[in-house]
Amino acid sequence: MSFQYTPHQKLSLRKHPVLNEAWLHDKVCDDPSMLGLGDVRVLDRERTLTGGGRLDLILLDDENDRRYEVEIQLGATDPSHIIRAIEYWDLERRRYPAYEHVAVIIAEDITTRFLNVMALMSGSIPMVAIQINALQVHQHVVLDFVQVLDLTELRSDDTDTDESGGGGTVERSYWDAKAGPVLMKVCDDILAMVNEHASGPQEFNYLRNYMGLKSGGVVRNAVYVSPKTSRNVVNVDFRVDNREHLKARLEEAGVPVENKGANRLRLKLTPDDAREHAGLIGEAVAAAVERAGI
Repeated sequence: MSFQYTPHQKLSLRKHPVLNEAWLHDKVCDDPSMLGLGDVRVLDRERTLTGGGRLDLILLDDENDRRYEVEIQLGATDPSHIIRAIEYWDLERRRYPAYEHVAVIIAEDITTRFLNVMALMSGSIPMVAIQINALQVHQHVVLDFVQVLDLTELRSDDTDTDESGGGGTVERSYWDAKAGPVLMKVCDDILAMVNEHASGPQEFNYLRNYMGLKSGGVVRNAVYVSPKTSRNVVNVDFRVDNREHLKARLEEAGVPVENKGANRLRLKLTPDDAREHAGLIGEAVAAAVERAGI
C-alpha cells in the first residue's frame, strides 16, 4: 500500500466562526472513543453542579466503574480551567464514591508551565491532559486528540495503603448481594491462594469498589479483586517483578490478562477460567505476595 502526502492547514477552533466549542462537544459526544480513553460512553453533558458551575462532559467506563469528568477549553489552558476541572472532579467523586473518578482537561494548547503544575498533583489527583489539534485537509476537518499527560496509573498506588480510592468500607454482605455466590467463590479462592504463600494470615478488606487485603488491621494490597457481574468475571489486580514473562505464560494458557502499568497486571477471570487455570493463577498470586513481602 502506497501513501501520498496531502497538504493540510492547522485550524484555531477558538477563532473559528463555525467550528466552535458547541460543535466540538457534538463531535466528541458522537464518538467519545476519539479521546483515547477506552470503551467509554457519554453519561451526561453540561451537567449543572451543586454550588454552581457546569461540567462539560461525564464519560463512563462501565467495565472498570470509572467516570471521567471532562472540561474542554478552546485555545490555551489557563489557571481557571485547571481549577474548574479539579473542583468538578472533586464534587463528582464525593457525590458518587462507588466509582473511580478521573479529571480530564482538553485544550488546543497545553503549555509546559501547566504540565508542570499538573505533574505536582501526581499521586493525589488522577488526571489526563489531552491536546486537540484541528486540521483542515481540503474540504475536510480532522480532529487529532493527543494525551500529553496521564496520571491515572499513579492512582493505583492508593490501593496499597489507603481506603479513600475504594469508595469507603462495606460489610461482606454488600459484596455477597452485589456479586452473587459464584463470583464470590472465585474471590475466596484467590484469598486462599494468597494465604498459601503469605507469612501471616490475610483477610479481605471490603470496600465499595473492590476487595483488598489486610492483616491485623494493616492494609497491604498485594492482590485485590473486583467482581463484575455484567460480564461474569472477577478482575484480579496485582504487581509482579517479572510482568512480561508471567503475562506471556498466562496468555499462552488462555487466561485473559492486561497490562495496567507500573509492573501491574489484571486478570479477568470467569468462574471457568478460575477453575481451569488454578495452578497458573496460583503462581501469579505467589509472585505478587513475594513482591509485596506480606
